[in-house]
Amino acid sequence: MGMVAAATATSTSRLLLHHHAVAGSDRQHQHHLRYPAIQYPISLRCGSGRREAAAGALLPDRITPFSYGVDEDADDHPREECGLVGVVGDPDASSLCYLGLQKLQHRGEEGAGIVAVGGDGKLKSVTGLGLVADVFGDPSLLASLPGPAAIGHVRYSTAGAAASLRNVQPFLAGYRFGQVAVAHNGNLVNYQALRNKLEARGSIFNTSSDTEVILHLIATSLSRPLLARVCDACERLAGAYSLLFLTADKMFAVRDPHGFRPLVMGRRGNGAVVFASETCALDLIDATYEREVQPGEVVVVDRRDMSVASACLVPQRPRRACVFEHIYFSLPNSVVFSHAVHERRTAFGRALAEESPAPGADVVIPVPDSGFYAALGFARASGLEFQQGLIRWHYSGRSFIQPTQAIRDLAVKLKLAPVRGVISGKSVVVVDDSLVRGTTSSKIVRLLRDAGAREVHMRIASPPVVGSCLYGIDTPSEGELISNRMDLEGVRMEIGSDSLAFLSLGKLHGIYGEESGDYCDACFSRKYPVLPTLADPAAEPEE
Repeated sequence: MGMVAAATATSTSRLLLHHHAVAGSDRQHQHHLRYPAIQYPISLRCGSGRREAAAGALLPDRITPFSYGVDEDADDHPREECGLVGVVGDPDASSLCYLGLQKLQHRGEEGAGIVAVGGDGKLKSVTGLGLVADVFGDPSLLASLPGPAAIGHVRYSTAGAAASLRNVQPFLAGYRFGQVAVAHNGNLVNYQALRNKLEARGSIFNTSSDTEVILHLIATSLSRPLLARVCDACERLAGAYSLLFLTADKMFAVRDPHGFRPLVMGRRGNGAVVFASETCALDLIDATYEREVQPGEVVVVDRRDMSVASACLVPQRPRRACVFEHIYFSLPNSVVFSHAVHERRTAFGRALAEESPAPGADVVIPVPDSGFYAALGFARASGLEFQQGLIRWHYSGRSFIQPTQAIRDLAVKLKLAPVRGVISGKSVVVVDDSLVRGTTSSKIVRLLRDAGAREVHMRIASPPVVGSCLYGIDTPSEGELISNRMDLEGVRMEIGSDSLAFLSLGKLHGIYGEESGDYCDACFSRKYPVLPTLADPAAEPEE
């Protein structure tokens, strides 16, 4: 386990950032081509003018280079980037943050950190690579973070190097009015444009994270007090951001005006205020859920008198909550965007059965663990038996170098094992939450056939993923999205199932009814609520 001992660097923006950045691979495979390589043209803002560019050449691995990292044995789902927890008004704030981060581990497994404010008003940081339990495996580390307020963060990598500590949050910085720490969930689509402008004015960056831009904008703002600086900074941001800021005496919770990423507020019995990405973290630390942080809102908690104030950060815009939070990311025992996640997933499965039944099937099984409630809904609506036909083994870790394909295929069984008594001789409906690259689905079909399944019918409780996300989800490039490259029959042949059906986008909208327009479905529709801003050319290096 590596720890960060806060190396600092000074910039002309008077920002001292404590150091706490990720490569990927590309894979192309053509079969039953659905879309050409160059996608639809989109109009992107560039300075005071406009520039036409091809979306296929600009989506996120070009704007903010994600690192999906193709691992043939990895779980084939998009990855959420981050999870946030903040506690103010409790003497065990850092320990409560630690527990909350454990509950949000599914939102980020590559790094974790906590910043706490002590009784002396000084902020202290502990960050590291790996799981929360690994980073804070030494009890003395949490003990080194005493105080009544703390914020914590778990992350997946985006830009930079996955094995580097530099991008592990929360970031802790010093500027002319004191210290400030920030934790961020989301993605800024104008990050590079902002960074180029700041660097042209003399700012020095220590990470490749878009979050550092926010700190520089706060440091260079001419407004007072900090709340006004935060508002100034956020007025210049475009994209998705749920943020927690911590200073010597205050905590700020901020959500972007579209509300892409979740952020909720709760309260413990002793009056402590808690913020988290999901309500499951509140439940764990005995905090009662009160409400969402509203899109475009900043909530300020003063730890000196525990007063809570709310302000409109920027004018609220059309709400665009990420529908994938309900489909896959959030835990089923969470309430996200005011809906119980397990109820949404059950409804997706029920609608899928109505739209694409599997006549003659004997049993419905989920792809564990995220397909469970959708499969339950499918089985109930179909009148079919529901069984746990696949068992996920949670302790195998990632498989890296295997000498032969045969050995790699055997390694798959470490992660998913069929229950032969449920499957053998049966016509099986397999329900998964989503299908991205298709690698996991094809392996599941082979496993089930090898276990004696007579037929395998794949049902996906979401529409086909045809677009990369710009708003804080680590998705493959569009060339790797199987439904972007192939038509339905091509995908079915590729994964080897007897039949294949997705939940239609219209049916998904129907589940949400009047709220359907409040959700971002760009990964299914390519209708992006906020387009990337092309950066002005970076300054030429000095001779």
